[in-house]
Amino acid sequence: MERLQKILAQAGVASRRKCEELIQSGQVEVNGQTVTELGTKADPSADIITVNGKPIRSEKKVYLMMNKPKGVITSATDPQGRKVVTDYLEGIKERVYPIGRLDYDTEGLLLLTNDGEFANLLTHPSHHVPKTYLATVKGVPHGSALDQLKKGIKLEDGMTAPAEVEYYDVDPDNNSSTITITIYEGRNRQVRRMFDAISHPVVRLKRIRFGELGLQNMKRGRFRHLTPQEVKELKDAANKKSKAHKK
Repeated sequence: MERLQKILAQAGVASRRKCEELIQSGQVEVNGQTVTELGTKADPSADIITVNGKPIRSEKKVYLMMNKPKGVITSATDPQGRKVVTDYLEGIKERVYPIGRLDYDTEGLLLLTNDGEFANLLTHPSHHVPKTYLATVKGVPHGSALDQLKKGIKLEDGMTAPAEVEYYDVDPDNNSSTITITIYEGRNRQVRRMFDAISHPVVRLKRIRFGELGLQNMKRGRFRHLTPQEVKELKDAANKKSKAHKK
């Protein structure tokens, strides 16, 4: 017997958090009975579990890395009919969804999976998996401004964790500079808001690393399967960060 949200996540329905929302909103049934309590347990080998009337089924676990282009929605679907990341996944039959988000104007490394436990592991705040970006910003931030990012910036939703920051390139002709920044959280539009806070707004943002996984020479809009070793390294990194945080 396992918790219902864990069963749903392992079946590739959605991330653990999203599965909890599905349960609480009355969209999940076990043996014909609607379940809304998060502590409910079930046996996936014996019980009939449905989401919105459709039985869940075990899928082969899929782990993908994509170079998301700018101007694409980080979602499996979009009610407004805009282009979404799953539009690029030709040949992938499993229902995958993004791990975390890159906003509409941000490009770069995006992970997708149908493994809810894996997604939860990499996005849970306590795990602190590093994500590295190239941020092209207006002007050239002075050392004191970068020091603020390194120590943590006060945003409307609280202080950010310290970031790793260094100059990557300076373009005096366009009065802009490119900064490498590594953060350990996943707040909405966090990097953009951090640079706004030091009065150097972002004009281009690209994620180039997730943990130890890098984009390398992958072209925009392309994707590939992660190797079993890469999946293991991401899991190990998340678990290691989580244990270190608890000490």
